[in-house]
Amino acid sequence: MDELVALCKRRGFIYQSAEIYGGLQGVYDYGPLGVELKNNLKSAWWQSMVYENDDIEGLDASILTKSMVLDYSGHTETFSDPMVDCKSCGQRFREDQVPEYCKKEDLTEPRQFNLMFKTNVGPVDDESSYAYLRPETAQQIFTNFKNIVDSTSRNLPFGIAQIGKAFRNEITPRNFIFRVREFEQMELEYFVAPGDDEAAHSSWVQKRLKWWEKQGVPIETIELYEVPTDELAHYSKKTVDLMYKFPHGLEELEGIANRTDFDLGSHSKKQNELNINAKVKLNKDSNSKLTIKNNDDVMVVPFVIEPSAGVERGMLAVLNEAFTIESLPDNKSRIVLKLKPHLAPIKAAIIPLKKNDKNLVNLAKKIRSSLQELGLGRIILENTGNIGKNYRKQDEIGTPLCITVDFETLENNSVTLRDRDSMKQIRINIKDLEKTFMEKIK
Repeated sequence: MDELVALCKRRGFIYQSAEIYGGLQGVYDYGPLGVELKNNLKSAWWQSMVYENDDIEGLDASILTKSMVLDYSGHTETFSDPMVDCKSCGQRFREDQVPEYCKKEDLTEPRQFNLMFKTNVGPVDDESSYAYLRPETAQQIFTNFKNIVDSTSRNLPFGIAQIGKAFRNEITPRNFIFRVREFEQMELEYFVAPGDDEAAHSSWVQKRLKWWEKQGVPIETIELYEVPTDELAHYSKKTVDLMYKFPHGLEELEGIANRTDFDLGSHSKKQNELNINAKVKLNKDSNSKLTIKNNDDVMVVPFVIEPSAGVERGMLAVLNEAFTIESLPDNKSRIVLKLKPHLAPIKAAIIPLKKNDKNLVNLAKKIRSSLQELGLGRIILENTGNIGKNYRKQDEIGTPLCITVDFETLENNSVTLRDRDSMKQIRINIKDLEKTFMEKIK
């Protein structure tokens, strides 16, 4: 982990937020390369969810959440952790995460600590004007269910996908970007007819495994963990966690939950008319029945399958798998991020052999512009004149291809194409460069 954290800061992937003021614990900023990697991972998820499926719609809902939404979802009552204080060391821990060095007799009685961030809305600061920064992206999907059904005329099964920020007031954020207070979720709510939920749940577990493998996280590095019944969330009938061995240990990468009809049932009016399976709180405030016709043309409250992944945890897993130290001749070594090309922050670096040669630099700029216009990601001009250092830098940040413009280029229109992983170099004519680039990057 230490080497990975050092690389992320040195090369501009991830910085501690407000570092010049001592930092803000559990909050991170994403630098020039980090924002590219993050966007590429989110884009890959969106592509696989929304574009590659004909039954999934997208949503971008508000972060500020009306308190009533979280009252009926159960968050106000249940979204808290039992915390204890150690009288010896003075630190506070979640009850199930007390370190061995703290003696039982030094611990206070557990107290519930609400994990949600509360904020005031409007000019008056009182209990009637508060809202929450959403603790998850799911609830706005459920409250927008009827809007999306009415505007798209969807039938079961169908899904609603969303990527967005969520906030949790973690007492002990830790392990770099694994557990933080401000994070992004990639979340799908897939609605199915009651009775079709178990098959749909199993199907989504397999789909998510295959997706992570395409991002460079092999299936054999992931363990499936079926959450025991007595540990399930209050809304869940069944949850399978994809457990990945992060640098700090085996932890959850993504959870796939069968949320039953709890959520739509909780946010519906006239619940006694809807044959709801889940145990829900009586709702006297909603103005809508969140129902849809099933295959028998009967209005039902659908069950929902939820694959939910954190962007930051995904980035950490991808970086961990890609991070490689390779031995080279003469007792040397190189660090290389073997990222999948579609995730790489920089797709190609164009390198003039001599930085102050006008002809080489102008041609390199022209090549960069032509490749950038293909729209496959960021292309950069690396104009420092030290070809060896340029290669090593691009290896460290995961750039799949380096394209060197040299004096032979001026003679015969050929450039040197260097592959990141094999370090092999070939000469290729400029007229064939776009086609070759597209084949290697896609």
